[in-house]
Amino acid sequence: MDDTIRLNTFPLGQTVITSNALRELNPEDTYSGLQRHARGDWGEVCPEDAEMNDLSLRDGNRLLSAYRDRNGTRFWIITEADRSATTVLLPEDY
Repeated sequence: MDDTIRLNTFPLGQTVITSNALRELNPEDTYSGLQRHARGDWGEVCPEDAEMNDLSLRDGNRLLSAYRDRNGTRFWIITEADRSATTVLLPEDY
């Protein structure tokens, strides 16, 4: 099985993680979150934000997903509108 992230929905661009998120999150959970985000699985966002993300796929706006790691720590993944970069961060890093 190929371990690369499959970009089925949109490009992630350069993928970065805040130092706080790197310290707090399990790497496997981070990787799983990135895979889900790239597939258009927005995780634990409200229905309005999920709808906004779906529209943003077409319109080229910023994308936001929210997940929890195995310890219950909430983290976000944000892809910029121009798809040049994707950032993994904790809410307090925003």
